[in-house]
Amino acid sequence: MSETPERVATLLARESAGGRVRVQGWCKTARHGKGVSFLEVSDGSSMAGIQVVAEPGLANYESELLALRTGCAVDATGELVESPAQGQRFEIRAARVEVVGGVGDDYPLQKKRHSFEFLREVGHLRFRTNTLGALARVRHAASRAIRSFFDARGFLELHTPIITASDAEGAGALFRATIFDPATAPKTVEGTTDWTQDFFGRPTFLTVSGQLEAEIGALALSKVYTFGPTFRAENSNTSRHLAEFWMVEPEVAFLDLDGDAALAEAFVRAVLGELLERCGEDLAFFDERVLKGVVETLEHVVATPFERMTYTDAVARLEKSGKAFEFPVAWGADLQSEHERWLTEEHVKRPVIVTNYPRGVKAFYMYLDDDERTVRAMDVLVPRVGEIVGGSQREHRLPVLERRMREVGIDPAALGWYCDLRRHGSVPHAGFGLGLERLLLFATGLGNVRDVIPFPRTPGSAEY
Repeated sequence: MSETPERVATLLARESAGGRVRVQGWCKTARHGKGVSFLEVSDGSSMAGIQVVAEPGLANYESELLALRTGCAVDATGELVESPAQGQRFEIRAARVEVVGGVGDDYPLQKKRHSFEFLREVGHLRFRTNTLGALARVRHAASRAIRSFFDARGFLELHTPIITASDAEGAGALFRATIFDPATAPKTVEGTTDWTQDFFGRPTFLTVSGQLEAEIGALALSKVYTFGPTFRAENSNTSRHLAEFWMVEPEVAFLDLDGDAALAEAFVRAVLGELLERCGEDLAFFDERVLKGVVETLEHVVATPFERMTYTDAVARLEKSGKAFEFPVAWGADLQSEHERWLTEEHVKRPVIVTNYPRGVKAFYMYLDDDERTVRAMDVLVPRVGEIVGGSQREHRLPVLERRMREVGIDPAALGWYCDLRRHGSVPHAGFGLGLERLLLFATGLGNVRDVIPFPRTPGSAEY
């Protein structure tokens, strides 16, 4: 064919009808009436498909087109005309419709509403649904907005390793990366696995965070960020946890906790603002079909400064709330999701930045406050989801860092390069991490993190 195919979104955005056009996509619906067929064709570029009107004069109308149904792939050419039907501006009066791919009798996505649980069982097809198609477009826009935000502020994107010997979180929930067959792995004289004979000559794992390596970049390039997959081998089957998810982690030299919190707030508001601007149709769908009021919530978050309070103040407010929480509130314990949601949804009714957490609930690399009870950490909490950003000013004082490492059972020699950064040109610096999937849960109103990532990795699930 000589015509270049156009995206459905481009055709629907035209100012006027006219001209010969070509589209390629999948039938969302196929209705066959007396002497005419109406095919709603979608190519994933927009929520709406475009209607293709096929009539008996087409050479393959009787032999092929009357058999078209939901899921079939077609390539159609015709005239773009004004549509007489309500709810659509244009349609294509077909001059040619080629059936590129049919569907079997067992095609699972019929024109009806399917549960999210069912759609996860047919993950190879679920992006043809309205919800997952909208999610894919919103996720793309969020990724673009993230990079645009940092690029406009002079950050360099740093590609940190996926295979690493470092455990930034100290949690121990790591996926091991090895070439050894467990049944034949070489042993030391003590009977333990001899990791010196492995590919890297030492134990290595899939990264839980790019933060430590990002600090290397920040302490030479001033402002960097990493954006990529991270991994946690936690046997958790909740609606908020994945074994593989995407994190964006900026790191900035000469930045303190207050500056870090300000950067995180500006970042969240900017990304959500761009989603409102670029994904209006998709967000309206989520507002109508998934969670009423989600667009209004996003608009409120973008327009309203975040509340700030210390962890100690947050605990005091929770204790005075009179609320019967499932997890008791006590100074020194980490805040639970129910505590975070009360603060954001009932108490201040907007996002909250909580700072200066007890040292015992935060990582070794966070700057120790003068009272030695708290560290310069901060979490950004949003309604319905809870924590969406976690960050801190990093400990740049070598003696304090080494002491903190020993307290949590880390030999400073095992992270010699990290300590070395504090020996040579050390400066105050700070950063944070935002999980893309948590952001998308908040932006779309969806209730399960498995529905905001294309191919969820959870315990017992790695099909694709």
